[in-house]
Amino acid sequence: MPGQHSSVDSAVYLLGSECKKMTSEMSLLERSLDTTIKTFHRYSTQEGNLDTLSKKEFKQLVQRELPNFLKNESRNEAAINDIMEDLDTNLDQQLSFEELTMLLARLINASHEKMHEGNHPRGHGHSHGPGLGESGQRH
Repeated sequence: MPGQHSSVDSAVYLLGSECKKMTSEMSLLERSLDTTIKTFHRYSTQEGNLDTLSKKEFKQLVQRELPNFLKNESRNEAAINDIMEDLDTNLDQQLSFEELTMLLARLINASHEKMHEGNHPRGHGHSHGPGLGESGQRH
C-alpha cells in the first residue's frame, strides 16, 4: 500500500540516519554499503533524474568504478548497453539503485565463486573470518 513501510524499511531508514552520525563507528560491511550508495549518487546526480543512472552515467560508473570486475565489458559500448538493457527491468532507459544492485549482487556472487575455483571444498582458498571453520559453521 502506498505510504506504508515495512519494518525492514523503517529499520533501514533509522539505520541510515544513525549511520550518518556515526560513520567512524560503522563496521567494514556498513562502510561498504555506505560507499556503494554514495558512489551511485555521485554518478546519478550528473544529469536528468537525480535518483537514476542514464546510459551515459551508467557507462561512466562501469568504466571508472568497475574496471577490474568488468574488464572486457567496460571497454565495449555494446556490452555496456546490453548490461544496462538486462538490468532495466521497468524499461525506462534508466537504472534505479535497486536495478543497479542486481549487477552488484551478480558481481559479488561471481567473485565469491571465483575464490572457490580449483580449490578443495573443505579448504577453499579464503577465510570466512574469525570463529568460522572451513565449512563456514561456527564451532
